[in-house]
Amino acid sequence: MKPVSLFLFLILSCISYSQGTYQEYFTDQCMRVDFIFGGNADTDIVFLEQIKKEPFWGGSKALLIDSFNYGEYKFEIIDSATTQVIFSRGFCTLFEEWQTTTEAQSIDRSYYQTITFPYPLKPVILKVYSRKWEGDFEVKFETRIHPDNYFINPEIKSIPYKKLVDNGDPAKNVDLVFLAEGYTESEMAKFESDAQRMVNYLFSQEPFKSNANKFNVWLVNSASEESGTDMPGSKIYKKTALNSNFYTFDSERYLTTTDVKSVRDYAGVVPYDDICILVNSSKYGGGGVYNHYAISTVNHVLSEKVFIHEFGHSFAGLGDEYYNSSTSYNDFYNLAVEPWQPNLTTMTNFDIKWSSMINKEIPVPTPRGSEYENVLGAFEGGGYVNKGIYSPMMDCRMKSNEAKGFCPVCSKAIIDMIQFKTE
Repeated sequence: MKPVSLFLFLILSCISYSQGTYQEYFTDQCMRVDFIFGGNADTDIVFLEQIKKEPFWGGSKALLIDSFNYGEYKFEIIDSATTQVIFSRGFCTLFEEWQTTTEAQSIDRSYYQTITFPYPLKPVILKVYSRKWEGDFEVKFETRIHPDNYFINPEIKSIPYKKLVDNGDPAKNVDLVFLAEGYTESEMAKFESDAQRMVNYLFSQEPFKSNANKFNVWLVNSASEESGTDMPGSKIYKKTALNSNFYTFDSERYLTTTDVKSVRDYAGVVPYDDICILVNSSKYGGGGVYNHYAISTVNHVLSEKVFIHEFGHSFAGLGDEYYNSSTSYNDFYNLAVEPWQPNLTTMTNFDIKWSSMINKEIPVPTPRGSEYENVLGAFEGGGYVNKGIYSPMMDCRMKSNEAKGFCPVCSKAIIDMIQFKTE
């Protein structure tokens, strides 16, 4: 590309993706768009389900354009009049995880998915992109949205809620909403106690401890008819508010819910950045999906550690660093490209990851030997495989429950996300 052409390209890129003034484009309310993601191991199709108007936008009003490039999907909100991108975010889905399972090679399936963004003042164009195997994005869905369309649903649940931690303006804090799952109406006091325990643990661990004054915490009393959750492998089924279940993708400990519509309906009664679902069960397990939700049980001895691990996924886009556990995934990562997760690398472009944080005396790749037990390096093994993927330390909260906490790389990713959501 010629110098003049390159200069013009950079100028146009800066204009197209500039951080616009919030009041110029958005109200203080929230627009929620619900989709059906469908397909199989080789195809993905996005269908529009509904658009909702919710009363609160809980996110930042300063940083509107995503700077991380995380997620298997992303969306952009484009001002119709100027074609300028005025908001963007990356996200993940259970659908793209399912695509890597053996089942996806033989049948089609669909999953409910939602995104949220500030409610626009003027007509906008919504584009949804899917990350290809090679790492770049392609458009999968596009539609024009008029904010005054009378088919946009403004109905909001009338559900009791309370603010457990109050540090002020939602636009300048990370707002966490905790939803009750498998708690009956008579167990709401237990839900509040369990949520307080999880919050206390979260803010006892770095880097959350040093940033506790940047969080608000909300509790929504989403009561269920019955206590517990579904355990299909044991033929146990419960009538619960969010329809959660173990045995996701036939993995016994993987706890999720595909009823994202109900999750968002309950969460939408308060302003929020991230959703945390507490399940009233003593079984070990949980799940976390980036910009989707974190979910964990509360009555197991390791529940607090599971919760903070899953929150690492949903909040900061951290990848799993374990490599010797059985999973339902096949070829989850393309070893020829850098994974987007900040704490994993294939070494194809290690300079954009944590290479600058490693002491020059440490060999890279770094042997998994006792002499490097507490050293930052690049250790082969992570992302469910023991070859071709590297992680920052021999142990970390994203690898095991025995770890002392988050490694420096994961901690930096968490701090970066806190700053992005509070500035």
